[in-house]
Amino acid sequence: MSEIPVEALVNGGEATAGPPLGPALGPLGMPIPKVIAEINDKTREYDGLKVPIVVWINKETKEFRVEVRTPMTSALIIKEAGIEKGSGEPNEDKVGDLSLDQVIKIARMKRDDIPAITFKGAVKTVLGTMVSMGITVDDGMDPRVMQRMVDDGEYDELMEE
Repeated sequence: MSEIPVEALVNGGEATAGPPLGPALGPLGMPIPKVIAEINDKTREYDGLKVPIVVWINKETKEFRVEVRTPMTSALIIKEAGIEKGSGEPNEDKVGDLSLDQVIKIARMKRDDIPAITFKGAVKTVLGTMVSMGITVDDGMDPRVMQRMVDDGEYDELMEE
């Protein structure tokens, strides 16, 4: 028999038997505490972030496996910048700053999820997200300036996949 997916967004390392998981797993006859424990174990490294997960369930055998997906790019940026949220006025109010190394780290984490052909494209996508959040790069630089620098090849040695 094929597996049934149960998708949810949970707090890293803090999933509970309450909604959305309990109501989805209960009718399937799953051992909810066991499933929750595995989810929390697998998402612990994303403490403080919302993490998309999928629990694949074999309805006949009650066996399951947990697939952890990467948090949203904006959530990774918020965590790296050490802020609570992005700016409500990103053109006027800058709320954080990341180094290019931090941007590259996020791009590596999100590489499989970002629809970019090259790694440079993935880095530029993260920089674009930073623009809309009011986050600067390398001590106050507009991320759009950094995108042009990446296009011009100024950081190619850092962006080898």
